[in-house]
Amino acid sequence: MRKAVVWSDFRRIALSLEGAEEGSHHGQADFRVGGRIFATLAAEKQGYGNLMLTPGQQAVFVEELPGVFRPVRGGWGRNGATHVRLAVASEDVLAGALRTAWQLRVQKNAKAGKPRVSKERGMTKNVRRKR
Repeated sequence: MRKAVVWSDFRRIALSLEGAEEGSHHGQADFRVGGRIFATLAAEKQGYGNLMLTPGQQAVFVEELPGVFRPVRGGWGRNGATHVRLAVASEDVLAGALRTAWQLRVQKNAKAGKPRVSKERGMTKNVRRKR
């Protein structure tokens, strides 16, 4: 029997990713790399974690596991914000989805010349700076 994924698993996996830090967005836990959000627990009361994906990535996750993933309603969802239903997600699926969201944020940060890790942790590494 598969162990249910819980909030502490989401948090542990998110924070295991290089440079990830926990913050707060509107009073809810979020997870950032280079100061930018890649995942949140904003829908915790509804039983969901949230991932910041591209619309294309979202479509793949939803198509492959519609009982686990669904778009966030409204504009956020149309832009790739995706709910992950923790009660039915396996830890491996959650880890892969969190890694996908984290990697997307790292790539976007690199394109924007943002640090990979925030200055607060003392490990800032700028990939590229545009002037």
